[in-house]
Amino acid sequence: MLDRKTLDWKKMNGLMPVVVQDSFDGRVLMQAYMNEQALEATLESGHITFWSRSRETLWTKGETSGNRLELVSIHADCDGDCLLAMANPLGPTCHLGTDTCFDGETQVAPKLAFLAKLETVIARRDAERPADSYTTSLLESGPKRIAQKVGEEGVETALAGASGDREELLAEAADLIFHTLVLMRTRDATLGQLLETLTKRHQG
Repeated sequence: MLDRKTLDWKKMNGLMPVVVQDSFDGRVLMQAYMNEQALEATLESGHITFWSRSRETLWTKGETSGNRLELVSIHADCDGDCLLAMANPLGPTCHLGTDTCFDGETQVAPKLAFLAKLETVIARRDAERPADSYTTSLLESGPKRIAQKVGEEGVETALAGASGDREELLAEAADLIFHTLVLMRTRDATLGQLLETLTKRHQG
C-alpha cells in the first residue's frame, strides 16, 4: 500500500519519475513522470496517468490509442522520490507500436517472460487454427489426447532425469511444459492462475 505521506515531491520540483512494469511477465514497459495530480488521477481512475513536461498537462496513457495501462499497484522507493507502477497493458505500450518503449529490433524481457509469450502464441493458435501448426493439430485432437501427451512427456522427463543426461532432461522438460500449457488452454486455465495457486501454497 502506497503511503503518500512519505513521498518527497520537493526533490524534483513537484515531479517524480515513475517506472511502469508489466504485472504479469515483469517487463519494464516505459518510464515517465507524475506530479501529485497525476498520481491522484491514477489512483482514482485505475488507469495510469502522467504529467507531460513538454505540454505541461496531465495525460492518461492510451486516451487516444486505447492502449491503456490498467493500474495493479503502485509503490515508492526507499527514499520516496521514485515510483514503481505495476500494470496490465491493454495493447502495445510504445507509440511506435512495440510492446514496450525499450523494444527495438529485439524484445527486452526477463527470460521467464517467454512463458507468457508462449501462452499468448498458444492462445493465438487456438483462435486462428492455422493448418500447418503442430499446436493446431494438438488442439484439434482434444483434451484427452493432449492429456495423454502430457503423461508421455512426464514419463520421458522422469526417465531423462533418472539417467542423468542433463541435455535430454532439458529437452523433455521443455516438451512437458509446452504440452501442459496446451492442455491448460483447453480447460481455460492460465499461467496467471497457476502462479496464484503456487503462491497460495508457498504462503501456506
